[in-house]
Amino acid sequence: MPVPSVGPDGELDALFGLDALEPPPSSAGPSFRDSVTARRLLPVREIYAEPAAAASARGRRIIARFPEARLVEVASHWRVPGLHGNEGNVERWVRVKGETLVLGERKTLSTRPNGRSADWIAPGPSNGCALACAYCYVPRRKGYANPITVFTNLDRIIAHLGRHIARQGPKREPNQCDPTAWVYDIGENGDCSVDALVCDNTADLVRAFRHWPTAKASFATKFVNPDLLALEPRGRTRIRFSLMPEIDARLLDVRTSPVAARVAAAADFLDAGYEVHFNFSPVVLRPGWREAWGDLLRHLDDVLPERVKRQAAAEVIMLTHNRELHDVNLGWHPRAEQVLWQPDLQQAKRSENGASNVRYRNAIKAEALSALRDLVGVHAPWLRIRYAF
Repeated sequence: MPVPSVGPDGELDALFGLDALEPPPSSAGPSFRDSVTARRLLPVREIYAEPAAAASARGRRIIARFPEARLVEVASHWRVPGLHGNEGNVERWVRVKGETLVLGERKTLSTRPNGRSADWIAPGPSNGCALACAYCYVPRRKGYANPITVFTNLDRIIAHLGRHIARQGPKREPNQCDPTAWVYDIGENGDCSVDALVCDNTADLVRAFRHWPTAKASFATKFVNPDLLALEPRGRTRIRFSLMPEIDARLLDVRTSPVAARVAAAADFLDAGYEVHFNFSPVVLRPGWREAWGDLLRHLDDVLPERVKRQAAAEVIMLTHNRELHDVNLGWHPRAEQVLWQPDLQQAKRSENGASNVRYRNAIKAEALSALRDLVGVHAPWLRIRYAF
């Protein structure tokens, strides 16, 4: 299998607009929403909105945030004419993510058990993302377009979570999710750091969890948003910075913050009151992957202060891929598929939601997980692995 050529520094950046995503210093504070970074990441030109979502106070604030965008009324955020199911959008994959925003109301409010990264998966405040990671599973549910859909009825989501948390009572036994708190993943189908560029959904959830002493919010992110530093989570929100070797990220983590910036942000977020963990996700097997992960782990050990290391933990998630996503990627980013689609190493997998995916063969996956654990033991022995999957 050939190793993909990332090309000269800046080649992929220019191709996908990554040159605009270097985050400003954390002192940027609340003004970050109006910074060049925010405008370049989300140059919204069209807002598709359900009538109730557009009429809500939250919806009106979002629409006012993008005064030059064309507002189009739609009956359902899942049925946007010309957007969902439009195969022609593959060629505009990245542009759709940045230029299109959808507003809707979450109709189904359910919290389901997880037991891996979190105790529970909460009804999320959004679906979709302005980032364009080539391996992301969310596009599989939304045809050929996957911009951010913001749910404006966040008050109902927070009320639902309050009732669910009250029913659980105190956590009786420690587990891999957390020793004392019920952990709720609030960002399963989006990136809460990016959502915070659009509206106050993430901020309102962080503020809600700081008043629930038996529970803790959690979300993974690939985007450094200094706005979040001002939210005072008081230890009740866990932010998980997703990491992979930089050479892989520059190929696969399209439109995200650089890996070094995510690592560098850890201390700032800890000092701001967050619990800070890491996701090694996804682990992609290709020639030289062990050496690349060793370099990343040494970097973590070199630059993270002791206060971050003392409370840090990591999740390890091996790549899961999908034939439909493979076909989509061939239309906009075929170079990524040189490392993501490896039939000789992969086998069929039926996911928990019934999707037909592929993952590394059992023996290959077990060997890789063992090798990565060994690398952590050598280069970052302070890092507790909460689970590996």
